Amino acid sequence: MTKSELIQRLADRHPDLKQRVFERIVSTVFDEISGALERGDRVELRGFGAFSVKHRDPRVGRNPRTGDAVEVGAKRVPYFKTGKELRERLNQD
Repeated sequence: MTKSELIQRLADRHPDLKQRVFERIVSTVFDEISGALERGDRVELRGFGAFSVKHRDPRVGRNPRTGDAVEVGAKRVPYFKTGKELRERLNQD
């Protein structure tokens, strides 16, 4: 599902509100999650999961085409861990 599909689905479920309201809500939520991760904070949505930032140390990688060694610098990457309720919903028979 894309962001625009999410907005459309919310607008369809709540026809009494305008689509622009949902665009602002969804954008605000995503911006807040992104901002928290930029600051190094953890974002937990109970029943859904938790977003956090992992640190990767610098390393020597390989160019897959040539096999040459390549220096890969340290970086921070987003990480998502699913919540217990979401895992249970996904694994229902």
